[in-house]
Amino acid sequence: MNDATPTRAHLRRTEGGFGRIPVTGVTPVIESGAYPVKAVAHERLLIRANVFREGHDAVNASVILTSPQGTQRRIDMTQVEPLGLDIWEAYVRMAAEGEWTFRIEGWSDPWATWLHHTETKLPLGMDVDLLCMEGRELLHLAAEEADRNGVLPAAHLLRAAAESLTPSTPVEEILELIESRPIKRAMARFGPRECISPTKEYPILVERRRALYSSWYEFFPRSQGAWQDGTGRWHSGGFDSSHERLEAAAAMGFDVVYVPPIHPIGQAFKKGRNNSLDARPEDPGSPWAIGSDEGGHDAIHPDLGDLDAFGRFVAKARSLGLEVALDLALQASPDHPWVKEHPEWFTTRLDGTIAYAENPPKKYQDIYPLNFDNDPEGLYEEVLRIVRLWIERGVTIFRVDNPHTKPVEFWDWLIRQVRQTDPEVIFLAEAFTKPQMMAALGKVGFQQSYTYFTWRVTKWELTEYLTELSRDMAAYYRPNFFVNTPDINPFHLQSGNPAIFAIRAILAATLSPSWGVYSGFELFEHEANAPGREEYLDSEKYEYRPRDFQAEPNLGLLLGRLNSIRDRHPSLQQLRDIHFHHAPHDQVIVYSKHDGDDVVLVVCSLDPDHTVTSDVYLDMAALGLTPGQQIRVHDELTGETYSWGERNWIQLRPDRPAHIFHVTAG
Repeated sequence: MNDATPTRAHLRRTEGGFGRIPVTGVTPVIESGAYPVKAVAHERLLIRANVFREGHDAVNASVILTSPQGTQRRIDMTQVEPLGLDIWEAYVRMAAEGEWTFRIEGWSDPWATWLHHTETKLPLGMDVDLLCMEGRELLHLAAEEADRNGVLPAAHLLRAAAESLTPSTPVEEILELIESRPIKRAMARFGPRECISPTKEYPILVERRRALYSSWYEFFPRSQGAWQDGTGRWHSGGFDSSHERLEAAAAMGFDVVYVPPIHPIGQAFKKGRNNSLDARPEDPGSPWAIGSDEGGHDAIHPDLGDLDAFGRFVAKARSLGLEVALDLALQASPDHPWVKEHPEWFTTRLDGTIAYAENPPKKYQDIYPLNFDNDPEGLYEEVLRIVRLWIERGVTIFRVDNPHTKPVEFWDWLIRQVRQTDPEVIFLAEAFTKPQMMAALGKVGFQQSYTYFTWRVTKWELTEYLTELSRDMAAYYRPNFFVNTPDINPFHLQSGNPAIFAIRAILAATLSPSWGVYSGFELFEHEANAPGREEYLDSEKYEYRPRDFQAEPNLGLLLGRLNSIRDRHPSLQQLRDIHFHHAPHDQVIVYSKHDGDDVVLVVCSLDPDHTVTSDVYLDMAALGLTPGQQIRVHDELTGETYSWGERNWIQLRPDRPAHIFHVTAG
């Protein structure tokens, strides 16, 4: 053999190149495998690739799934329509948390090739002796593989089939034998695989279920129990006075309570009511202006209580089945200790002043942004210290304020560091910004992300957005659909119409596995700061807002019902499988979600002011049913049950704007 002759090793796939059986277009893969695909334990994950070869011999493909302990499992793939595009796919589920990998193996399938030749030639009497000889050889090879795996019944079955495969056996019997289910199953498992061509290993990070499925309730502890004395001066509520709100959140079925920053608030340029620049001494200021003489990000505002009070708050939450999410806002008041101790962590202008936050024409003189370039090592380590300090105090989730204003590589580093010691910790990105930045934050590890849901209101907007989230982005971006936030009073809520509040809650709770509510939503708070502004009048960001949560009208019962429905239906606890069905009316949206045997169908009005009627045309295949099949739909909101088919008629009113159907075969 001369030097130019390829060896057997050279015939195998080189890194990044084609193998003997080409495998391309592997999904899901994040940035060529630099970051892991997101999943949670037992979540169904679709893996796809294009697999093909030269000539006409059959190919096949398998997913090889490797657990964190190194155990491997093979899941055979299926070719899907259109067959000419060579698309192969398989669904996999990971049973445990940890760092998994997968690869795809393309391989030549001599049994499938033989089957095709036999089914074509045998009825014509062509090459009978040769076909039988080849078939016996393949069956014996499979029997030997079954022996090696200790599956003796399959080995006996395959050898018996080989003995029956003779030229004297009637054609009909041979065809019946090779097409029988037992032989198909045995050959699929033990049949010979030639020219196996593996891809490289791609990572999957399997996290705890809360990373995907959660229901958030946000409130300000300082408003819980806040009161005015005889002079009109306000006195703050705190952690101990917030236990009742924890109980209320748990009673409504929420599993995460999120509190804004709990740290000391600076006095410099302190904001007053409605974001005014002339704060009164008794105004509490914005919690996001962090830091004063009383401490910074590692301290607690004394009005809220001390560390023991915070410990009691966390313990009370845990006793109710709630996790505490803490705001992580990496910015500082001019009074923050960092400003004196570490001026290099900020941006100093040519005139010697420190640059405050701006979003022209808005100015935030009470906040200094951090500069991550002057002393990255020092600042990185300080943030990690703070995060770990609050983890030690019982915080398991961080809602990160404006992460898009910090370097992506910083978040990559921080989340990796935390994962090494505290893999249960979850980070939620509050980044309403450009799509590429939002995507990048998801890729580097943020387990959940705020979304554009707040501004997706029409049928086509919701359909397009959910299709994008559940298909193209699901591998790295987990949405959390907040219906409102202290920063966002959506225009569609500013009418105060209870129907639109119900509609948005139903959509958020059933479209996304994670959703959130900022307190006051259940009381239909809606007044805007000014016409054309998506800000609340008398915003709680700048003042105390104690509420009568027993007041009517009240959406609390619906919120509780929605969370209860979500808990009962695995289909609503996943993102990747959503299908939109056809309703001719522009103000009626219809979608289904399913996981295993659980199928939920939602029919929702988008018109809070009028009764709407429409036909609904169901895609039965998307429901896992056959065309023409009758189904039973049980409305989880009302308890009513109907018999439906492929075409149905619905009427939705503002006081009953939706059906959430559990679908079963009729």
